[in-house]
Amino acid sequence: MQIEFRMPELGENVSAGTIARILVRVGDSISVGQDVLEVETDKAVAELPSDVAGVIKEIRVKEGDKVGTGEVLFILESAGETIPAAPVAEKKEEAAPPPTAPAPAPALAEQAAPAAPAPAPQAAPPVAAPSQPTGKVRAAPSTRQFALNHDVDLALVPSGDGSGRVTTQDVKAYLAQRESGGEAEAPAVAPVASAAADPAVAPVLSGDAGRDAWGATELVPMSTLKSTAAKHLTSSWQTIPHVTHFDKADITELEAFRKASARKAAVLDIRLTVTAFLIKALPEVLKRFPQFNASIDVEKMELSLKKYYNIGVAVDTENGLLVPALRNVDQKSVLEISQEMAELAQKARNRKLTLDEMRGGTFTVSNLGGLGGHAFTPIINAPEVAILGVSRSVIEPVYRDGEFEPRLMLPLSLSYDHRVIDGADAARFLRYLCEALAQPWQLMLGL
Repeated sequence: MQIEFRMPELGENVSAGTIARILVRVGDSISVGQDVLEVETDKAVAELPSDVAGVIKEIRVKEGDKVGTGEVLFILESAGETIPAAPVAEKKEEAAPPPTAPAPAPALAEQAAPAAPAPAPQAAPPVAAPSQPTGKVRAAPSTRQFALNHDVDLALVPSGDGSGRVTTQDVKAYLAQRESGGEAEAPAVAPVASAAADPAVAPVLSGDAGRDAWGATELVPMSTLKSTAAKHLTSSWQTIPHVTHFDKADITELEAFRKASARKAAVLDIRLTVTAFLIKALPEVLKRFPQFNASIDVEKMELSLKKYYNIGVAVDTENGLLVPALRNVDQKSVLEISQEMAELAQKARNRKLTLDEMRGGTFTVSNLGGLGGHAFTPIINAPEVAILGVSRSVIEPVYRDGEFEPRLMLPLSLSYDHRVIDGADAARFLRYLCEALAQPWQLMLGL
């Protein structure tokens, strides 16, 4: 019996994913739970397990394809039924496209060759050997983007693990050897043929420069993560009436306590941060202002007040901004929050976050303090209704008890959905949070 294996639901507000890697071939027997694909969404690259067992009869997608939820990925024969090898081969030959389909790419290469002849490379070093002599180079969309940004023809990059698949690390190694003078010159027709064979790199041909009315230009396609994030942020900005309220928290005593406790935390291999204290304080503030820990359904005109506290933390990575969620932070200590936050940030930078770790956030924190600046206006991460921006703390003179004192002040920026939250409530929310950070022990007393 034939079974259709379809693209499952990939997460909240995620309707499609890009096939980053196919882990099986026609004729392979797979079991329930076996990983069969790597799928890239705007939030993560995740391995997709099979929920059925059987033998792969037909693969209907290829790497680089964008596939929507519910679309057929594979055709399988159910477990217990076998597919003879010969009929599979015959079926594959019958389903193959006619010879004329790929003709444009060779024709383009043949026409380009006489116009720009190039001598054959002499004893090309290993780095110049193509990762795949024929056909499409196997690489994730993010790797293609990185290669385009650095003017690298993926056909010249060797696969580091010998599988034929090129990774971003392989491209970086190739660049390092090229910069040291170890790259052999490629034939002039190679970039043209590569671009024709691979639509993902077609907008920018190696060595080709575009121009507009004022000068040279370069067209660089956005990665799946960037393009999807752009659509999500555009939708958030256009549909949510944003307002941002600013305030400063006096964290002089909090910073002194953090420094005094940092050595004890270091013994446990935990880096204690002010952000961890802030996240620990947020649930108590959200309980007093429940409309900030909510989502809105505009069609039904209903507000869903969350009774759990999952704080999203924006993480800056070379592939874009990712927002994993720390779950049930009201039930965790500052040390536990610090440790979990570090682990999620590392997974985000290594593209190892699971889709589940990106879901379920109720309120988001974006900390740019490590990069500088004194204020910014963060965009709300819909369907949430508020987001807190944190900037760099600075020593400022503060008038206290008849004289000026040097105090460590932390700038905070609260963006909120004005359909749900009034300006006065936003001011009260941020002021209460500032007071909680100035005297965190009051939260323990419930004052």
